[in-house]
Amino acid sequence: MTTTAQRPRVARRRTGGSFRYRRAIAIFVVPFAVLFTAFYLVPILYAVWESLQKIERQGTFGAPTQVFGGLSQYVLVFQNSEFWGSVLRVLLFGIVQVPVMLLLALVFALLLDSPLLRGKRFFRLAFFAPYAVPGVIAAIMWGYLYAPNLSPFSAVTSRFDLLGGSTVLWAVANVVTWVYVGYNMLIIYSSLLAIPTEIYEAAKLDGASQLRIALSIKIPMVIPAIVLTAVFSIIGTLQLLTEPTVFRQFTSSISSTFTPNMLVYSTSSVPNFNLAAAFSVVLAVATFILSIGFLRLTQRKEAQ
Repeated sequence: MTTTAQRPRVARRRTGGSFRYRRAIAIFVVPFAVLFTAFYLVPILYAVWESLQKIERQGTFGAPTQVFGGLSQYVLVFQNSEFWGSVLRVLLFGIVQVPVMLLLALVFALLLDSPLLRGKRFFRLAFFAPYAVPGVIAAIMWGYLYAPNLSPFSAVTSRFDLLGGSTVLWAVANVVTWVYVGYNMLIIYSSLLAIPTEIYEAAKLDGASQLRIALSIKIPMVIPAIVLTAVFSIIGTLQLLTEPTVFRQFTSSISSTFTPNMLVYSTSSVPNFNLAAAFSVVLAVATFILSIGFLRLTQRKEAQ
C-alpha cells in the first residue's frame, strides 16, 4: 500500500522521467529544426522578399537601387510567354515520362519479388545501378550516344536525329527514366517486402497463379508507394535542370529557357535576381498545387 510520504517520490520520478523524455526528443529534433530553418525556410522567405523588390535607376547611367516593388515582378512573370512555354513543355514531359517510368519501376519490383526469378541480387543491383551514376555524368554519357558524329551507333543516330527539335525532349526523358527507374523501384520493392507472406500462402491455397497474385494482391497493396513515387516524380519534373543543361553542349535545339529552372538560372545571370526570385516562387507554388492536387485525387479514389 502506498503511503503519503511515498507519493511525492512517485510524482518526482514521473516528473523526472517526463523531463528526460522531452530532453531526448529535443536532442533529436533540434538539429533537424535548425538545419531545416537555415537551409529551407530562410531561403524560401528570402526568395519571397526578393521577388517583392525591384531595381530603379536615377537617369540612364545612375546607380541602381533596390526598392519595394510590390507585385510588379509577378506581373512580369505572368506576362512572360517563355516561362509559361517552358512550364507547358515540362508538363508534357511529365505526362508521358512519369507513367512510363513508374510502370517500369513497378514491373521490375514485381520481378524482384517473384519467386520465379533467379539471380535476384544481380538484377537488384543492375536495376538500381543507374541511380548511382551522377545526373551530370549520365547526361554526358547519353549525349555522346545521341550525337551523330560521336556515337558508336552512328548508323542509327545519322538516320534519326535524336537531338533535333522534335525529339530532344524525349531524349532527355529517356535519360531521366534510365536514371530514376531504379530509385522508384526500390521504394515499391520495399513496400512489397512488407506484405505478410500469409496472404500469399492463402492465395496459393485458393489456386491463384503468380500473375493473379501480382494483379490482385501485390499491386493494390503497394498503391501508397506508387502514389509516393508519383509525387516525387511530379516535383522532379518541374525541377528539371541537369539533363537539358548538359544537352545544350550537344545540340542547339535546347535554349536557355527550355525548362523553368533553366529560365530562372539564365534570368539570375543577367543579373535580374528579383524577377528570377518571382519565377522561383511561382514555380514552387505550382509544384505544391500539383502535388497536393494529385494526393487529394488519389485519396478520393481510394475512399470510393
